[in-house]
Amino acid sequence: MFNDLDRTLAGQRTVVVGAGILGTMHALFAVLRGAEVTHLERDAVPRGATVRNFGLVWVSGRAAGAELALALRARALWQEIGDALPGVGFRANGSLSLLRTDAELEVARRALSRPDAVDREFELLSREEARRRNPALRGDFDAALFCGRDAAVESRSALGALRDWMTASGRYRYLPGRELVGVTDGAVVDHRGERHGGDQVWLCLGATLSGLAAELFEGEPLRRVRLLMAETEPLGRALTTSVANGDSFRYYPGFRDDVALLDEQDPYARRFAIQLLCQQRLHGGLTLGDTHEADEPGLFETRDRPMDVIVAAAREAIGDDLPAIERRWSGVYHQVESETELYYRRELAPGVVAITGAGGRGMTAAPAIAEESFS
Repeated sequence: MFNDLDRTLAGQRTVVVGAGILGTMHALFAVLRGAEVTHLERDAVPRGATVRNFGLVWVSGRAAGAELALALRARALWQEIGDALPGVGFRANGSLSLLRTDAELEVARRALSRPDAVDREFELLSREEARRRNPALRGDFDAALFCGRDAAVESRSALGALRDWMTASGRYRYLPGRELVGVTDGAVVDHRGERHGGDQVWLCLGATLSGLAAELFEGEPLRRVRLLMAETEPLGRALTTSVANGDSFRYYPGFRDDVALLDEQDPYARRFAIQLLCQQRLHGGLTLGDTHEADEPGLFETRDRPMDVIVAAAREAIGDDLPAIERRWSGVYHQVESETELYYRRELAPGVVAITGAGGRGMTAAPAIAEESFS
């Protein structure tokens, strides 16, 4: 994609507000198509949901149809980006969803029987086969659903690697520390009073909003979802795939038709919509999560007990030598409240389009969403 894209935006100007993964991908696709890009970010460095997530490119749980097609296209784009820019940290590592009950095994079997199982590269593995695929798994489980199309990127370094490449193009200007205070036809105004106009203006503002940015989305069909996560000290051995547990079937739409088969979840885990996701960072530590808690205005603290549940699930997967937690954090993302839209796209003024609301699929789908914006 770095060599064969048309240059249909040559001579045009693009403005992007927001330097998370959606904003950065919109800037990238504009640069690749020849535009001169100005990229504004409120903070000195991005610190929203993008850098707080796992970096998972998660195909396995996407709903059949349009959502899966979007994820598969994004997965292909991530592969191309990763091949061109090693600093993104792309790994085509696949995932294992570990199964511990007959009900979870039946959900996995049904997933294998669907027509799109081949597209997801699903395989049902015995415990021994799963451990051969990922020898770091020393915990207690009976079988595993492998998804060969799942992948990962290094979420904390990917944005910087992409910005460095765009800067080297000579057609990209990154302006951190710029708060959005105005929107006009074909332009935005920052808190310094500077107007930034373009042939295309994209607002990719995420969910942590204040001032004008918050006002722009008042009354819109978006909900804020809060997640709790943690990172361990280095594991000391390679976790060769991403890892989930059977509770993840409850929270991904690709399995929604069979959720009723599952045993009732623990009430506390259900209250916070807890599942285990586990991804090893390149430095060896494990990122663990996550929850899907409705964000409440004014909520600032994080609770310990949900993470206790997640750590216990990780120990069941990894084994009793799970490393100690080194750090914890929370994050918030926007989820569009629509049965038909995969993300939120609205023109807020002539030539100014807002993109947000991809929710838990944002890191996965961002390249394909940006591609759609320029198609």
